Amino acid sequence: MTAQLPIPSRGAATATRQERSNVLRLAVAQALAGANSTVIYATGAVIGDMLAPAKALATLPVSIFVVGMALCTLPAGAIAERHGRRRVFMLGAGSGVLAGLLASFSVIYASFWLFCAATFLGGVYAAVVLSFRFAAADCVAPERRPRALSAVMAGGVFAGVIGPQLVTHTMDLCAPFLFAATFVGQAAVAALSAIILAGVKLPRPTLADGYAGRPLGIIARQPRFILAVICGVVSYLLMNFLMTAAPLAMKFCGLSQESANLGLQWHVIAMYAPSFWTGRLITRFGATTVVAVGLALIAASSATGLLGIDVAHFWGTLILLGVGWNFGFIGASAMVLECHRPEEKARVQSLNDFLVFGTMTVGSFLSGGLLSSFGWSTVLTLSFAPLLIAVLALLGSAYWTVSRDI
Repeated sequence: MTAQLPIPSRGAATATRQERSNVLRLAVAQALAGANSTVIYATGAVIGDMLAPAKALATLPVSIFVVGMALCTLPAGAIAERHGRRRVFMLGAGSGVLAGLLASFSVIYASFWLFCAATFLGGVYAAVVLSFRFAAADCVAPERRPRALSAVMAGGVFAGVIGPQLVTHTMDLCAPFLFAATFVGQAAVAALSAIILAGVKLPRPTLADGYAGRPLGIIARQPRFILAVICGVVSYLLMNFLMTAAPLAMKFCGLSQESANLGLQWHVIAMYAPSFWTGRLITRFGATTVVAVGLALIAASSATGLLGIDVAHFWGTLILLGVGWNFGFIGASAMVLECHRPEEKARVQSLNDFLVFGTMTVGSFLSGGLLSSFGWSTVLTLSFAPLLIAVLALLGSAYWTVSRDI
């Protein structure tokens, strides 16, 4: 006598197909929308150097981009809590289209401050894009969340190709207006992303969801949440701090824009390619271990940069930085998922992103001035200070866990 395997109901099969469709659409949208950030990072400091009234302001457009990310996170979370994530996705994509068009006009009319406004809107778009990872995790069973989160982040691999190649093949199309056509292309890619996102179907929030759950202050005081925020902040802060300065540092060292574009391309690929395995690594070894490896790789990236200033050293720095960011940031995001109940997700996730992106603004504002005044070596050396803070937080968390279990 043989036992028969249970046959999934039609409703369960339909739900599974919808989950897969949602994750796939979010991954494709991540690939397209991620090009927005890549284009701004590849061109922002260079355009800033051309248009800024003072050389110290060269990286200000990239810093404004980070400010847009930080200021958008809490309002985006509130809108998602009341009207659903898809409304936020459409608003973000609209900001991406407008950012590209304004940036193109700013280059044509040589307006530094209009370019800063464009990068602010680009930051708004980027913050919405980074919420895709949590949206994917929300629409699958708890045991599949790390893999869904990393699957969406893996879409960024293609963003690492689309963005730099878009810059390389369009930057001279509207000569003598360098990068004007690039931003028109970026606006078109954002519009295509909106079409993909229109097919994402997520449950709409109920009125009770806005009032259910624990107070945010109680959630934020959890040791696990504090550790997640510190590790997420340090991973993203240093990635932004070094990546913002790297293209301009390469220019100062006499390297070509094409070399900077390719370096950034490999950096973004390194940021997202490990996502195919990061979810499995988190499931097997735990988020804390994965984060620790990520921080070690970021330290190795800074050490590589200190060894020399040729193309190989810059590319090595950017690649190690990308892989380290992937492990550190996705691991920290997985920690955040452990800290909230379903009805608390929008508030907790948006608070985490606000703290991460808000702190990033400090590094972004400092990188240009430090690079111009003290050089690339100083920028790299200073990156070890935040790493030390994160390592101490990990050690403190491990000690607290052991003490609690004794």
